[in-house]
Amino acid sequence: MSFADITGLFLAWLARLITGAQGHWKGCPPTAEQRIYFANHQSHFDWVLIWAALPAELRARTRPIAARDYWTASRLRAWLTGAVFNAIYVSRTRSTPDEDPLEPLAEALRQGDSLVIFPEGTRSNKGDPQPFKAGLFHLAEQFPQVQLIPTWIDNVQRVMPKGEVVPVPILCTVTFGEPLQLQPGEDKRDFLERARAAVMAQRPVQEPA
Repeated sequence: MSFADITGLFLAWLARLITGAQGHWKGCPPTAEQRIYFANHQSHFDWVLIWAALPAELRARTRPIAARDYWTASRLRAWLTGAVFNAIYVSRTRSTPDEDPLEPLAEALRQGDSLVIFPEGTRSNKGDPQPFKAGLFHLAEQFPQVQLIPTWIDNVQRVMPKGEVVPVPILCTVTFGEPLQLQPGEDKRDFLERARAAVMAQRPVQEPA
């Protein structure tokens, strides 16, 4: 076992220690099928929490998406995302008009990997997710055999809010919903609205005070 593997096990344990990292498989079982987990986005800690909530055999083939400019800004961040989490780096701005920002994701899917993505494209702490961007639609169109799993991360914005670097121990949950499919003839706007609604439907029901 490599040092990166040991670090990954430690970080999964640490995430569960800090947050509980409870995975609730509400609409699908935790089986080793190729999937795109698409979730609400509130913190840099989001994809670590999803990764920690997955069983070990799924973590090995599930790759998070990481913003290149932020996660390669230091050697430590680059090593963690590259060596430990096997992340896929994406650029938030195109270097040329012809650059396809989805190509690294498509290549990973062609290789049989699963993905963790955040269709909002940026973090938000306003409760409901922002409108989804088109990337999820194009991936669903290009890879119809890959399961699309709506995922809700609850409470993580209180663990590591935007601008903070030290996590606060707060119980968090990750709820995995029923697989979604792009319907024949469904247009982009309708699909993205339906996908966003599917993510919001996984939000835990708040008990009355």
